[in-house]
Amino acid sequence: MEEGKEIRQKWLHVRLSAEESAEINRLFKVSAERYLSDFARKKLLGKPVRVTTRNASQDGLVEQLAALRTELSRLGTNYNQAVKKLHAVARIKDFEQWLVTYELDRRKLLSQVERAGIVIADLAEKWSR
Repeated sequence: MEEGKEIRQKWLHVRLSAEESAEINRLFKVSAERYLSDFARKKLLGKPVRVTTRNASQDGLVEQLAALRTELSRLGTNYNQAVKKLHAVARIKDFEQWLVTYELDRRKLLSQVERAGIVIADLAEKWSR
């Protein structure tokens, strides 16, 4: 048993109406408490309950980062395919064609990385205010 952890042996039974139960569950869901019993205990004893809030500005950030991750993943796949093809090239003409494709993919990748850097710098500036 962990030191300092109190063993709770007493039960408290409470009857609630459907509306009261729904309200308690709604409040519990927006709290940071992991267990309904901890939430109810704090409320009954008048102790503060941490409430989670949703930061709408993070929604845009998450969307942008997800789009960047997807694009970078695609470019990484293309890069891996290009390198595999390089190892299979037997003729100079094929190598020249691969080199052109590789250069285009490299430029796309660098562009996406630069874009990611700009987005991250922009968000860091917003958050540091």
